[in-house]
Amino acid sequence: MDIKLLPEKAILANGNLIVADIHIGFEEAAAAEGKYIPKLLKEVISQIQAIIERERPRRVIINGDLKHSFVPLKREYVEVKTFLENITSLVNEVIVVKGNHDVGIKWIENIGAEVLDAFEIGKWKVVHGHRLEEGERFIIGHEHPAIRLRDEVGAVIKVPTFLIGKDIIVLPAFSPWAYGNDITGEIISPILRTKNINELEVHVPLENEILNFGKLGKLIEALRRLSSI
Repeated sequence: MDIKLLPEKAILANGNLIVADIHIGFEEAAAAEGKYIPKLLKEVISQIQAIIERERPRRVIINGDLKHSFVPLKREYVEVKTFLENITSLVNEVIVVKGNHDVGIKWIENIGAEVLDAFEIGKWKVVHGHRLEEGERFIIGHEHPAIRLRDEVGAVIKVPTFLIGKDIIVLPAFSPWAYGNDITGEIISPILRTKNINELEVHVPLENEILNFGKLGKLIEALRRLSSI
């Protein structure tokens, strides 16, 4: 399968644009807890529209967690509807592979999106990754993979990353608010826990390019050596 990693934290696979973990409504859920952050829905829509215009995919696949809240929120409903209305007209098909946050999402089929538990592209199975699945090769989200790096002045920053192996591809979260799970620590996805993560390649999306940091195991060793200096 022809797979292209995109610096916008998405992949193009055989004419399918795949993104994961958009978490629409995150700002609304945060506000309900007394945490007020800027709404970035317009920016998310514009970014996906720009990718579609540039790459010309025939299908968009949202690999789980299109929305954020487990409890139905009126504002979240409005924002999901707005998002899909701006995307569905640009491609032949929009598929949402259900994630653990996508409770009560079936209604979006009324506005032109299809809701599935899994979707197959050639020998690869697109699933969200929050539970074990039958299959041999997976494209998943859910993990929100990230690594901590030390910059030139010694500050530690967390950056999102793709994880790439011969039988698994892990997408970073598309949400601008998902800072990520440090994959040098605990692994969240039960699918990913079945893999030898040290053999996975770490690809970091940065502005307009993808940086290959090599295999995770060797990267962890290098980071440990640097931290001891």
